Amino acid sequence: MPSFKGYTSGGGKRPYPATICASKNEQVVHGIPNEIPLVEGDIISVDMGMVYGGYHSDSAFTVPVGIVADEVRQLLDETERALYQGIAQARPGNYIGDIGHAIQSHIEPTGYGIVREYVGHGIGRLMHEAPSVPNYGKAGKGAVLKEGMCLAVEPMITMGRYETRELDDGWTVVTVDGSLAAHFEHTIAITPRGAEILTVLDEARPGG
Repeated sequence: MPSFKGYTSGGGKRPYPATICASKNEQVVHGIPNEIPLVEGDIISVDMGMVYGGYHSDSAFTVPVGIVADEVRQLLDETERALYQGIAQARPGNYIGDIGHAIQSHIEPTGYGIVREYVGHGIGRLMHEAPSVPNYGKAGKGAVLKEGMCLAVEPMITMGRYETRELDDGWTVVTVDGSLAAHFEHTIAITPRGAEILTVLDEARPGG
């Protein structure tokens, strides 16, 4: 069953009204699907969550609509690469900071912005559990990663500044400068061999 519809993070926020999040162009996360047509040159991030056997999963990808500029394609490619750089650090004995440091080290040379206000998270019986998994950080810092932990790793990267704001609908998050944003996410389990990706969607990857 879908885990997003009816979800509320508390604080008086109204329940999320849809089964997926669909975030277009400058929308970073939590976009609410609507009937406005996509046009060639747009990008769209699709974020999905489901509950199976009492456990949550969470994944996201960003794809181009038709032909996009080379610099837009590069944003998508580098964000996805950053995701896998972070996942590679998710092994027993490493630290939460190792994941964020790997993502940050990959993205910063590109000049893109790394969203600070929204981060990855632990996941299991609840969709959002401890620990938080930032997309930036210092290697060797933070919680120790242990076998059996499940995490949602999800870099959110912008072509401009990293600051965001929430729209009046109470959910949709956009870049403050209107720059494009990409979002890739996998739910992973930490095993003795390292990270096992639980949400593989190869056919949805750009260029796939």
